[in-house]
Amino acid sequence: MGRKIVYICSPLRRSYEKNIVKANLYSRFAYEQDCLPIAPHVIFPQFLDDENKTERRAGMDMGLQLLDICSELWVFGTRISEGMKAEIEKAKMKGISIRYFSESMEEG
Repeated sequence: MGRKIVYICSPLRRSYEKNIVKANLYSRFAYEQDCLPIAPHVIFPQFLDDENKTERRAGMDMGLQLLDICSELWVFGTRISEGMKAEIEKAKMKGISIRYFSESMEEG
């Protein structure tokens, strides 16, 4: 059947470099749980300008579209950004399971 696809939901903007590193660690954590992690907020800023409103919106929309194929949304950390709120709301609307983790990857 393959690995369960999980959407990695974590902050990006305030401390961009640190948050990219964290998102990569969260993705590794999901991989180690035998899941296939999807972290659009790590991928899309590689070719989209997050400071450009149109491109930021396009990246967020594409991420939400990817959420449709995921079994679960994994939320990391205690700070919930506006982008994360949109991802959580969509997961709730679509009936996608949501799991919450600390920055140290402890479920809670």
